[in-house]
Amino acid sequence: MARHNLAALGMEADLCRADVLHPVTRDAVVVIDPARRSNGRRRFHLADYQPGLGPLLDRYRGRDVVVKCAPGIDFEEVGRLGFEGEIEVISYRGGVREACLWSAGLAGSGIRRRASILDSGEQIGDDEPDDCGVRPAGKWIVDPDGAVVRAGLVRNYGARHGLWQLDPQIAYLSGDRLPPALRGFEVLEQLAFDERRLRQVLSALDCGAAEILVRGVAIDPDALRRRLRLRGSRPLAVVITRIGAGSLSHVTAYVCRPSR
Repeated sequence: MARHNLAALGMEADLCRADVLHPVTRDAVVVIDPARRSNGRRRFHLADYQPGLGPLLDRYRGRDVVVKCAPGIDFEEVGRLGFEGEIEVISYRGGVREACLWSAGLAGSGIRRRASILDSGEQIGDDEPDDCGVRPAGKWIVDPDGAVVRAGLVRNYGARHGLWQLDPQIAYLSGDRLPPALRGFEVLEQLAFDERRLRQVLSALDCGAAEILVRGVAIDPDALRRRLRLRGSRPLAVVITRIGAGSLSHVTAYVCRPSR
């Protein structure tokens, strides 16, 4: 496979088949992609990678190394294995694709977590300010890219783009201006979530198709869409989320117009 890929790119390189736990180089940067499937089934535990992440980190400690991992890795577990570099979460075409561990010698200065959005080329790290406030919805709602959410950088992302959170525990952001190049949802109506009332509002707005986004509540978007029985001609979006905590929490629905 390596030889085929090199030929396809018109490149040449020396190839060597060896055990990654017995390195054949001393000073080169090592890129490792452990097997994360067995008999066609995914391996979710770091110890079940082949080879396991713990032995890999131990063997290459002090060297420049990049390890590709599943995007859902447990950051705390990685830390308990003694990893002290940068964890980069990468998305492509709206999906979170992978996480990469960059050893300290390759990591950005002072960065422990980074989100990289390949479609736009945007990157954001935890070294950036996170002074993102919490306020009621403005004119627009923004659902941050999955890499930003997975990397735990929603507040940093909001601060960069002049947005605020709807709730400190929920990843939706809001603002009165939609930052350039971001997809957003223009708020047309806001209501306490109730299916009957939501159906009435959507019908009054001539909605025939609804993109439904949900955070913080146990609502199945596909099942809700079927129950709404929309018959209009206008495509809209509904953002449903929990606001507040404990006895003060409530579920709010925002009927919106997608920017694109």
